[in-house]
Amino acid sequence: MPVLNSISAFRQDMAAWRQDIHAHPELGYEEHRTSETVARQLAAWGIEVHRGIAGTGVVGVLRNGASGRAIGLRADMDALPMSEETGLPYASTHAGRMHACGHDGHTSMLLGAARHLAETRNFDGTVVFIFQPAEEGGAGGRTMVQEGLFTRFPVDAVYAVHNDPSLPLGEASVVAGPVLAAADMLDIVVHGRGGHAARPHLAVDPLLVGAQIVVAVNQIVSRRVDPLDSAVISLCQFTSGSAHNVIPATAEIHGTVRTLRTATQDEMERMIRQVATGIGAMHDATVDVNYRRGYPPTVNHAAETERAALAAAKVVGTERVVRDRPPAMAGEDFSFMLLECPGCFVRLGQADGARGAVPVHHPRYDFNDDLLPIGASFFASLVEQELPRG
Repeated sequence: MPVLNSISAFRQDMAAWRQDIHAHPELGYEEHRTSETVARQLAAWGIEVHRGIAGTGVVGVLRNGASGRAIGLRADMDALPMSEETGLPYASTHAGRMHACGHDGHTSMLLGAARHLAETRNFDGTVVFIFQPAEEGGAGGRTMVQEGLFTRFPVDAVYAVHNDPSLPLGEASVVAGPVLAAADMLDIVVHGRGGHAARPHLAVDPLLVGAQIVVAVNQIVSRRVDPLDSAVISLCQFTSGSAHNVIPATAEIHGTVRTLRTATQDEMERMIRQVATGIGAMHDATVDVNYRRGYPPTVNHAAETERAALAAAKVVGTERVVRDRPPAMAGEDFSFMLLECPGCFVRLGQADGARGAVPVHHPRYDFNDDLLPIGASFFASLVEQELPRG
């Protein structure tokens, strides 16, 4: 696999950076150690360092030549609030925190590209290295944009990479249009009337009402959404009561809604409210529905996707670049950056037999270090392609 020679030469350094970050996971907006590590490395290579955007975010700026062109490269840094079960020598040293989505690898890949570009200077223009906090639910990408990321550091296009355990190591998924879904959050509170379990006729049972809401809401996609469209409702929490013989006064239901189109997103919110409040009224209960818009769909721009595919082919070969793939219903806050600036979100396969095949957000997940030089070479090749010298 033709990774860049200079990057291949320090692949063990990248693995060491990645495993160090993995052993010291930090949650969103708390990535103090990680951002310090990133800033120190960038400065050591002569890259201009800016800190404080979105709190723990780090932006590195590398200029070369006289061109006014600029490209942005983004990596996320945060971990997840879950316990690790890998048993690896570099497993998390912090209980209840784990790099289970590969952000330790994304950060190390971008650091590898930064080192190569700082040493070789084989480009003409400006490279903006974006190390983002709080991707996992904290909308760090939105915060960076709101705090003037692209005003302070203007770029012509922005690109990001995510590891993909469902693809073989060295395959690249580079697809135009929607690639990931909008990720919304749903809270439903049923207000009934509590009472003694032996006298249910004198109460309004929120558990009964809630159970009917769960069943009905889960039927919305199968019966109210066009089969050629895409939507997911997952109700993941149902809590109520404190005793076996007391009908409680309230019940709470919490979940997530995923869609690919804004029109579908609007309809899902409308129908969930309609169904939940209607069932509540049928039973003399009051139902509050809080539908919170989360990350928008991640939509790749056509021209930038073509450029990313060309750069990926230089590293992994044209035959290993996947150009036609259905969207996934996961969410990603790089979507906020793509709303402000043209760009592309690329998924790189990391499965090599059993290694690297455990899905993300799993307690036994681990980033495959063999992907590091591939990802770093993709970033570097993209820069050299888009900001050519002469």
